[in-house]
Amino acid sequence: MRSPLMNGATTVLFLLMLLAAYPTQPILLLWDRATWHRSKLVKTFLQDNPQLEILWLPPAAPELNPQEHVWKATREAVSHNHTMPKLDHLADAFEAHLNDTTFPCSLLDLHNYSYLCMMSK
Repeated sequence: MRSPLMNGATTVLFLLMLLAAYPTQPILLLWDRATWHRSKLVKTFLQDNPQLEILWLPPAAPELNPQEHVWKATREAVSHNHTMPKLDHLADAFEAHLNDTTFPCSLLDLHNYSYLCMMSK
C-alpha cells in the first residue's frame, strides 16, 4: 500500500484492508517498533479487533526484521546505480518490484514457516 505518510491513521487504514481481505481468520503481525505502530489510535483499534495479534520484533535488531531485507533487496534492484527522472517513476518501479518478487526470510525459515504453511492447507 503506497502512502505519503506513515502514521497511526495510515496503519489503521491498512489494518482495515487486511481485515476486509481476511475477515474470519486470526492474523499474526510481525511488527517493528515504529512510532505509528504504537500510537493511541492503533492501540485502540487493536483492542477492538482481537483477531489481530502482534508479535513485536526486538528493538535495534534489523537483521531479524524481514521487512529490512525486503527494503535492501528492492533498493539494490531498483535504485542502486539506476537513474529515474521522476520520483513517481521510482515509486512505480519500487512498488512493481515489491509486488513481483518473492523474498526469502531467514527468520521465518528458522521457525519452519514454510512447513507450517503446508500443514495449514
